[in-house]
Amino acid sequence: MSAHPVSPNEAVPAAQADALPHNKLSWWLDKALVAIGEASAWIWLLVLAVVLTNVFSRFVLSRGSIALEELSWHLFGAALMLALAYAVVRDDHVRVDVLREKFTLRSQAIIELLAILILALPIVVLMVDALVPFAYQAFIYDERSQAPSGLPHRFIFKSVLPIGLTLVALALLSRATRCSTLLFNFPRAFVAPTHVRDRGHSQP
Repeated sequence: MSAHPVSPNEAVPAAQADALPHNKLSWWLDKALVAIGEASAWIWLLVLAVVLTNVFSRFVLSRGSIALEELSWHLFGAALMLALAYAVVRDDHVRVDVLREKFTLRSQAIIELLAILILALPIVVLMVDALVPFAYQAFIYDERSQAPSGLPHRFIFKSVLPIGLTLVALALLSRATRCSTLLFNFPRAFVAPTHVRDRGHSQP
């Protein structure tokens, strides 16, 4: 939440790009998604540990491991998928800021709301709809790696794909409600108490 409110009719500088007001729904959704994103950051330590173990095993012990290689790929993918919603909430994803920063906050909110409702959210929902059977089929057939010494239970990683995109859908929904709050004052704007905002990092 921006510490310095910006008028909806003023151009928004890059430093205050995330100036949209929160509402109760967006506040709690963003809080949960930020917490999940921060927790998923620990997966990168697992990725590092697996990669270092595999390097040591291959070049020092002369024992390459396909299972460790596959595990590093799967952990990398899981960390990435679970961090996407965090990027949407924090507004840290790629934008064409050369144009966007010249618009007023209201114009930005209109464009973003339309883009989310017409383009981003439907596409993400369709992807989730396609990936749930993809993961379920892997579970039903107990799919495993094609490599003889590869990893079993591939449904675990495949399940991360729809889960990660579902979190992205929730982040987009939250963002859309924040745009609606600015444009239509619905849902009503909500400012968390100071002691809640200052409690820790897992805050939107």
